[in-house]
Amino acid sequence: MKGLGLIGKKIGMTRFMDQRGMFIPVTLIKLGPNYVVDVKTVEKNGYEAVTMGFEIGKEKSLNKPQLGVLKKANVPAVRYLREFRFPGIASKFTVGQEVSVTDVFEENELVDVIGVSKGRGFSGAMKRWNFGGGPQSHGSRGWHRRVGAIGNRTYPGEVKPGKRMAGHWGDQKVTVRNLKVVKIIPEQNIIAVKGSVPGSKNGVVFVRKAYGLGPQERSE
Repeated sequence: MKGLGLIGKKIGMTRFMDQRGMFIPVTLIKLGPNYVVDVKTVEKNGYEAVTMGFEIGKEKSLNKPQLGVLKKANVPAVRYLREFRFPGIASKFTVGQEVSVTDVFEENELVDVIGVSKGRGFSGAMKRWNFGGGPQSHGSRGWHRRVGAIGNRTYPGEVKPGKRMAGHWGDQKVTVRNLKVVKIIPEQNIIAVKGSVPGSKNGVVFVRKAYGLGPQERSE
């Protein structure tokens, strides 16, 4: 993952009031503490990166190779690991260091949030793609929620790839770009970002500094 960032968990949504008395809908994300498990340099690895660890768990939940890496770095038994690439990042952190949210982020800056969207299971075309449905007048039977014709007549006589139909909805990696950090609560390692964040409550998310402009995009 390119960009300096941290691993965290989505707490939920709330709202803050600004100086004008306007309510701002925000999502609370707990970002820490994170632990530096590994630091990669250009001389040794060909690129600069830092591997962060988040949420201390039980040692019995990890295998011996994982415990060996964490003990070598003098880091507790963290459950989640993620590598962040960023120019000059190797000189900012040391192995075993505990990183808080204020070490990386500031208020009023833009961030990108990566998470897994909520899984909706197998859904029909109307629910999945917001189709309008078929006629609902008298004499119309059984066509209210159907997709309709998909074969494209005699030519080309086949269903083209990407045709919007019923199927699995959600449970995909989603990147939401350029969310504004409205407030930081340093004593709890919590940031409040303006807008919604993919995933359910207590879902793991990755927050990085925004480095590109553009609307919400879906990453496969």
